Parts: sequence; structure tokens; C-alpha cells
Amino acid sequence: MKRLLLLSLALVWCLILQAAEVRTLRGSVTCAGKGLAEVIVTDGESFTQTDSKGRFELASADGHTLIYLTIPSGYEVEAQSSVPQFWQKISEEKASYDFELKKRQEDDTRHGFIAIADPQIWHQKEFPALRSAMEDIRETVAGYEVPFHGLCCGDVISYDHTFYPAYNEIVATSGIDFFSTPGNHDMTLYSRSHETSVRLWEETFGPTYYSFNVGKVHYVILNDNFYIGRDYFYIGYLDERQLAWLERDLSYVEEGSTVIVTLHIPTTCEESDRKQFQYRNIANVMTNAHHLHRMLAPYQAHIISGHTHTTYNQIITESLYEHVMPALSGAWWQGPLCTDGTPRGYGVFEVDGDKVSWYYKSTDYTPDYQMVLYAGEKYPQFKGQVVANIWASDPSWCVEASFDGGKALEMERFECYDPAAQEMYKSTEGFDHSYIYPSPADHFYRIALPEGARKVTVTAKDRFGKCYTQTLTIEK
Repeated sequence: MKRLLLLSLALVWCLILQAAEVRTLRGSVTCAGKGLAEVIVTDGESFTQTDSKGRFELASADGHTLIYLTIPSGYEVEAQSSVPQFWQKISEEKASYDFELKKRQEDDTRHGFIAIADPQIWHQKEFPALRSAMEDIRETVAGYEVPFHGLCCGDVISYDHTFYPAYNEIVATSGIDFFSTPGNHDMTLYSRSHETSVRLWEETFGPTYYSFNVGKVHYVILNDNFYIGRDYFYIGYLDERQLAWLERDLSYVEEGSTVIVTLHIPTTCEESDRKQFQYRNIANVMTNAHHLHRMLAPYQAHIISGHTHTTYNQIITESLYEHVMPALSGAWWQGPLCTDGTPRGYGVFEVDGDKVSWYYKSTDYTPDYQMVLYAGEKYPQFKGQVVANIWASDPSWCVEASFDGGKALEMERFECYDPAAQEMYKSTEGFDHSYIYPSPADHFYRIALPEGARKVTVTAKDRFGKCYTQTLTIEK
């Protein structure tokens, strides 16, 4: 079936080429001077593979600006200031597009990656905080003995694209390379069309959609920010060119494999937006997400997104999970908490073969810092209750509370505002931005507070069996 689909797509592509001016791009892919066979090469629409000597020819329609590789497992490319150089600009003056790969020194079947979202640098004064976050990542990665890479879910900067070189230089201090997707703030706005909105991004980071392999995992980067040609407005949308490219890309991936997709605007933040699309969410979630979900159905897939600056962990199906990452910048570098009470930080993902596990690492905290507890008279909104904000949780977590050393009792998951975030962002006076305000989230747990209880211990067990515990003395 997959072979038939590939042949059909190839036929459609041939018909398209007949109506467009076509050029043949030639080149090679080598490692230590030897050609590498079956490496996938694309211009974002057309595909080819290298022959037994590492050579390729790609029929490319006029208008494409980049030619690039799907990096094969076991190999890596040189990076410039943390940006992997797996792509080249297409030029009429260039006779050959030659790529040199490096063989990894260690087996990458076991590896890890760091996922960040929304660094969103607005002013140079925020760079020191970014550097501190990269040092935190460096220390985390140093605790592992497997190769690591980074994924950035977009909004690298807030509006000034001249910050890209400084940003990349600081990110390089993390010690790992980052594969990035643009966010809505990374687009060139106030131009006439979506098609012109990514030119500055391509100058620094290369293509806005591409793929690579590490170990047994296939990684895909997509751009679902669609500029509508008016001021700064955009919607969450995957255009047909990317969807068609993704069909071709996945045709090289065996069904049942693990696939990691990174994009900026979430495909979903809650079950209700999957059941019925709401027009008011047109810039908050991907409008045509169900088509992407169907394409990923044959795989064990994870979607990693950002954009909201808050945490959403969504179990879409048994084989598809979306991690909506909170912001590395917290509340736009104005406070250490995201507006839902999640501390600013990043995701740490561990891959063993085709199995993926993960946890959330708050910057400036140890990895076991996974919750905060609220109880007592100073939280009138939680009168008679103990409430835990467990930001990395999802409905599969087991969360229990015990009072004064008594029996463990199950806590109820619910949605509310985080009191610390409410206090921190009750006013924007003194902030650089006026649009910061507390937001509700679904990663809270509650239980009735027994009369006379003096101490509560909350234990949260994640889907991998790891337990996190915190104890609170109840103030009267």
C-alpha cells in the first residue's frame, strides 16, 4: 500500500513538473571521503536518494530556494553556533551540492533530547537569563552518557530578527545542537503574503520543515504558522505543500516506528478542541490538525509544541501524545513562573530504542521539583481543601495525599488558577508588557482537608512509575 501511494505521488509530481520549469540539482553525500548510499535529499517538494557511491540527482521545480538532507541514523552534521548545517542555498552558479556527514562516535540507539519553547527574546537585557537557562541545560545533559540534541518549538525572538546571531551563540553554550521551527514571532510580518514570511528565518536556520533520524526515531520539524497578510495576524494551519511533503517523507518510515513531530502552534490543548473546532481558537491551535493526526496514526508518535507559554499534556490516542511545552522564558522574562504556575524550564526526553520517556526540568531547581502545594486560610479559593499544582502531569498520573501519616487517598484532577501566578501577575505595573495575566490550567489536584489535620504529604507517580513527594505543614 505504501509503495502504491509513493508511486501515485511520484506520478502527480511528474505532471506538476511538466507544467513548471525544471532544473536538475546534482551533488553527493559523503563521510570521511566515502559516498553514503540511500540518503534522502529534498528541496521541500521533490525527493531523491543517493546511489551506491553517494551521488544524487534531484529534479527541482523553479522557485525552491534550499536543498537539504534527512540526516540518517548514526550520523551528524557540522553546526554553526548550535544550528545544524544540513541544508544549502540553491544557486544558478552552483554546479554541485555536496554534503559531508560525520559518523557518530557512540551508538545513538539510546539518546536524549531537550525540548524548549518560546525563548522569545524581546530585548538585549534578557540575554543573560537565556545564558543561565543554557547553563542549566548543559548541566542536565552532562548527567547522561548518551548523545543529546535539542528541539526548539519556535518564537526564538519577540520581534527583532537581528537578534538571531546572538541568540544562537548563547544557545551553543548548552553544548548541544538545536533543530528549530519558527514561531509566529519569527515570521516577517507586514508583508503581502505568507510565502514571503520565512525568508529571514531561512537565512539563519534553513528550511522551515524537514526531518532527520537519530537511532530508531524519525524526527520531523513542521511550520504551522500561517501569516494571513494583514498586520501581525496569523492562524494555526499546515499548508498543502507541507502535508504533501510529509506524506513523501513518512513513506520512507516503517509503520509502527516512533516519530517525533515538532511545531509551534499546538494541534490540541484540550479534548474539547478535538471534538469541535472553535473559530475563536484559530490562532491558538492548528485548524486542520485532524489531517496531521490521521497521517501519524500508523506510528507511535509524539507532537511537541509551544506557543501558549503554559503546560498542556494531551493523550490524543493510544499511539499519539502531544506535549505543549511551557515557555523557557516563563512569563516573557518578566517573572519566573508561566502564567499557569509552571516554573520556566524545558522538557528532558530519554529514548531507548523506540521507547520514549520524559520529565519536566524547571530551571534553577533539581529534577525532583514537580509540584507545589496550597492549603490554609491564606488561600480562600481553596477553603477546606489541599490543592497540588503538578505541572508535568497528565490524566495517567496517580496522585495521592496522606494526612499526618495516615492512609493515602486519591486526589481529584481539576482546572483552576495558580495562586502564586495570580499574585505575581495581578498587576503589570513595572513590566515591559501589558498583556501578562494569570491563566487557568488543568494540571491541578484537590482533596478535602480533614478537620484538625496538621501535615499533608502528596505523592505523584508518573506514567513511568517514578514518584515525586512533597510535604506541607498546614497553617492555621
